[in-house]
Amino acid sequence: MKASIALSAAAVLAAKVSADCFSSRLGFPCCSSSSAEVWYTDSDGKWGVENDGWCGIPEAPSPAQCWSEAQGYPCCKFTSDVVFTDNDGNWGVENGNWCGIQKKNGNNDNTNLDDVTPDNQITLNGNPFANKIFYINPYYVEEVDGAIAQMIDASLISKAEKMKTFSNAIWLDTIKNMQSWLEPNLKGALAQQKSAGKEVLTVFVVYDLPGRDCHALASNGELLANKGDWARYKSEYIDVIEEKLRTYKSQPVVLIVEPDSLANMVTNLDSTPACRDSERYYMDGHAYLIQKFGVLPHVAMYLDIGHAFWLGWDDNRQKAGKVYSKVIQSGAPGKVRGFTDNVANYTPWEDPTLSRGPETEWNPCPDEKRYLEAIHKDFTAVGIPSVYFVCDTSRNGKKVDRKHPGEWCNQTGVGIGARPQASPISGMPYLDAFYWIKPLGESDGTSDTSAARFDGYCGHETAMKPAPEAGQWFQKHFEQGLKNANPPL
Repeated sequence: MKASIALSAAAVLAAKVSADCFSSRLGFPCCSSSSAEVWYTDSDGKWGVENDGWCGIPEAPSPAQCWSEAQGYPCCKFTSDVVFTDNDGNWGVENGNWCGIQKKNGNNDNTNLDDVTPDNQITLNGNPFANKIFYINPYYVEEVDGAIAQMIDASLISKAEKMKTFSNAIWLDTIKNMQSWLEPNLKGALAQQKSAGKEVLTVFVVYDLPGRDCHALASNGELLANKGDWARYKSEYIDVIEEKLRTYKSQPVVLIVEPDSLANMVTNLDSTPACRDSERYYMDGHAYLIQKFGVLPHVAMYLDIGHAFWLGWDDNRQKAGKVYSKVIQSGAPGKVRGFTDNVANYTPWEDPTLSRGPETEWNPCPDEKRYLEAIHKDFTAVGIPSVYFVCDTSRNGKKVDRKHPGEWCNQTGVGIGARPQASPISGMPYLDAFYWIKPLGESDGTSDTSAARFDGYCGHETAMKPAPEAGQWFQKHFEQGLKNANPPL
C-alpha cells in the first residue's frame, strides 16, 4: 500500500496503544499540539495531519476505562445486543468471545454503531478501489494480536504489528458467519466513513454455494448439492446479504464471488462426480446472485477465475470465455465489474524464470500477470462487457518450491506479496487492484489424514505440517509469511 494519506488512513485501526502518544507504536508521530485539527477518530484516539502525514493527537488518558478489560475481557466493538447482565454490566458476544458493552455516558467517546445510519445512495463509477480508504478487518486484527502473544522475536513482532494496518477481505463462508459479520462490519465502515469524510471500502467474500469446492475436500461447505439447501442458499444467505446491502447504500462495497466454483465448471465436470452434481446449483446460484447484487449501484462484483496454473492453458481459457459469458448473461439485468484471480493461491505476479515449456506443462501463462493479459484478450473477444481484475497478493510474494504448479495447500516458503493498492501496474488499466483476499495465517486445510475434510494436497511434500482445519489459525505459516514478505514489511 502506498504511503499516501488516502490509503494509509486505514492504519489507524491497528492495535491498542499508549494513551499519551498512541500513534508512535504504529510508526506515526504525535501531533505537535493537543489542539490539532481532528481528521479522524477511532477507539485508539484522535488523528490529525501534519507535514502531509498522519499524526496522533496527544491527550490525557481518559479516566474511564472499558469496565470489562479489568476482568480480562475486551470491549464490544460492534454489538450492543445484551446476552447476559450481572452486577458489572451488560455482556455481549463477538467472534465467539464475551465482551463488555460500554455504558453511554459523558466519559465514553466510542461511537455507538446503533446510532449510525446510512445516508443517500451512492453510485460507483470506474475502479471501485480508487480513492477509497480500505476498511480494516477487526476479526483479523484480533487474530494477529493472538499470534503476537505467541511471539518472542522483537523483529517478527514488529512485522506482525504492521499486518494490522492493511486491509483484507471478510469471508462470509457460512450462514452463521454472514449473520455475525456482514452488518457489524458494514456499520463499522460506515461509522469510519462519516468520521473521515471519505468513502470507506469494505470487501466481502461470498462463499457458501451448495456443493461448494466440489473438486476439493478441505473447504467443503455447509450446504449440500440438493434442492433443500439450494432454497436455503437463496433465502437464508443471498437474500439476507441483499437486504443488508440495500440498507447500507451510502458506502462502497466489493464482493468477491464464490472462489473456485466456476473454474471447476470449466475443468472438472467430466472428471469429478461431485462437480457434475453441483453444476446446476453453481450456475443457477451465480445467475441468482448477479440478479440480486448486480443491480445495486454501490456494489461491485468480481467472479473468481482460479489462477494461472488452473485456467492458463489456451484450451482452458477458451472454455472459460464461454462459461463466464453465459453466466454473466444469465444474471441480467445485473452487472459484473470483473474477475478475481489467485484467491488463496501462491502463484507469483511475475516469474521471469518460467516460460512455455516442459517445466510448466506448456502453459503460456506461467504467472498471474501473463494470465490476466491473456484472459483480458480472450474475455473481451467473446463479448464480455466489463473485464477488470483484482489479484490476490496476500501470499505470493515469494516463489514457493511447488513440485507441481497446481499445489495449493499451506505451501512451505510462503511470503506476503504486494500490499493492497488500487491501479497498481502502469500499462494495465484493466487491473483494478492488488488486494489481500485470503488472510495470511488462516489455514488452507488440515494435514490430519484421519479428518473428514482431509485433502491429499494438504499431505503433499511441499505442504507445511502439522496444519489445522481450513480457516483455523496456522501460526507457523503466518510467521513464515512475515519473514518472506516481498516487499519486506
